[in-house]
This record gives sequence, C-alpha cells and structure tokens, in this order.
Amino acid sequence: MGKKVLVVDDEKLIIKGIRYSLEQDGMEVTCAYDGEEALAYAKEQKFDIILLDVMLPKLNGFEVCQQIREFSNVPIIMLTAKDGDMDKILGLDYGADDYMTKPFNILEVKARIKAILRRSTKAESTENDSQYIIAKDMKLDREGRRVYIGESEINLTAKEFDVLELLVSNPNKVYSREKLLKLIWGEDYPGDVRTVDVHIRRLREKVEKKPSDPQYVHTKWGVGYYYKA
Repeated sequence: MGKKVLVVDDEKLIIKGIRYSLEQDGMEVTCAYDGEEALAYAKEQKFDIILLDVMLPKLNGFEVCQQIREFSNVPIIMLTAKDGDMDKILGLDYGADDYMTKPFNILEVKARIKAILRRSTKAESTENDSQYIIAKDMKLDREGRRVYIGESEINLTAKEFDVLELLVSNPNKVYSREKLLKLIWGEDYPGDVRTVDVHIRRLREKVEKKPSDPQYVHTKWGVGYYYKA
C-alpha cells in the first residue's frame, strides 16, 4: 500500500507538480492550501510524512508544525523560500525533521522523502532487536517510537527519537557531530553540524531534569555525544 503524504502549500502549481510526481511513485497524496486546512487533515488522518510550506495563509508553517507536534511525531519537511528561514527552523523548537529551500528539484524532494520513509520503516520493522530499551529511568519503545521517563511520556520528534535511540542503543560509544549527521540525516543532507547541536539541545530540554548536568545525553568535548551507561 502506498505511503500517505500531506503536501501543504498555497501555490497550486507547486502542489500540482509535487502531487503528480509522488503519485507516479505510487504514493497517496493529500493536498492542503492553508495552515488551518493542513492542521485539520493532520488531526483527521494518519500520514507517513508531511511537506509543509512556511509561508501559508491563516496559520503559517511554523505554527502548524508546532501544533502537529502536540499530538503526532509524523516526519515533517519544511519548505521555505528564504535561506534565512533555515535558522528559524533549526534554532527554534518547531519540531521539523528536515527542510528544503525553494526553488527545489522534485527529484531531490522525492529522494528526501524516500530516505526518511526508509529510516522510519526500518525502525518500525526491526525484528531482531528488543522492542524496549531500558536506560536508567528511561524506557524507549522502539515499535511505538515512544519514550517514557518514569510514568511520563516524553513527546519527541522523529529525528530526536532517532538520535536518542542510536545513543542509548550504543552506550558509552561517542559519536561525532559529523557521524550523527550522516547516520541520522543521511549522506546527501545539505545542512551542517549545527543541525545536530540544535537537536541535541532540544532533546536535552525534554529528557533531562537539568540539561546543563545531563543524565542521558553527554558531551565529550571536542569529540561528540554519547549515552553514559
């Protein structure tokens, strides 16, 4: 069964082009033309991935992304017409997993989507690994892609979960920022290591009682990040 994609943009020609190309690959595409419509679809239906433009009527893409993150960990790729918006996406806690700057090549869009879907599918279908990872007071549910500390569920984005799962699954192994970027975001990801730093910061804010003195995600200065068992 084809993957379900929500494409959100107020430019109908852009949506038409993306929709046609994704449907050629067997994907099921739903289209929304403003932020409120996008949010409604995201609440009503289960999507495998969302392409979300920043500049939208009614609610902008940042607002939509933040609100979706209140109830869903669906991967979100932000579409932006300005390079400067990248800093907003990376620097603020909107919860996006990736971004692309317009104008973009549809082949690159499809490559990004497929890379994210491959990683999500692999994470969901891991058969040889235990479904749960216990790390101190934390429990990771690999199948459900959920994280609990004590009795409380911690709402992580898809990328935040991927980073945490990698570190906790390999205790005391230090990963450089470059290695994390390659493993989590993929070989062809155009961003830089700031992406990793921002996600680590957001992750610590969510899972650590005192982010400046972490229990789970540690820094080895000058080298990288690791989970200390």
